[in-house]
Amino acid sequence: MARIAGVNLPENKQIEIALTYIYGIGRVLSKRILEESKIPGNKLAKDLNQQEVATLKDIVEKKHKVEGELRRSLMMSIKRLKDIGSYRGYRHVKGLTCRGQTTRINSRTVRGNVRKTVGSGRKGAPTPT
Repeated sequence: MARIAGVNLPENKQIEIALTYIYGIGRVLSKRILEESKIPGNKLAKDLNQQEVATLKDIVEKKHKVEGELRRSLMMSIKRLKDIGSYRGYRHVKGLTCRGQTTRINSRTVRGNVRKTVGSGRKGAPTPT
């Protein structure tokens, strides 16, 4: 089982897809890494030898920001926005959308405004007390 950047790659998938299990690597970056290491993308992850795994590990860990380092940098960016009091930071603090999406009609669950479906419109008779 290949282990790159602290992630166990699934064995029965093509290496091009298996690399996307690492946080920060998508399909495009996966193809670029495989071209650089001269490994065919349709090869299964379990068919890689130790040398190929070592070259992939070197490329991923030394040239790209993945997993914990990437998560940490994203958290620091959001923390910086909050600290300087920017609009985007304020929206992050409130838990609202910060990229211009409309919140009047959609994203009720994000805003905490979950409306229940309306019944027939008639209220039942009040119970005597």
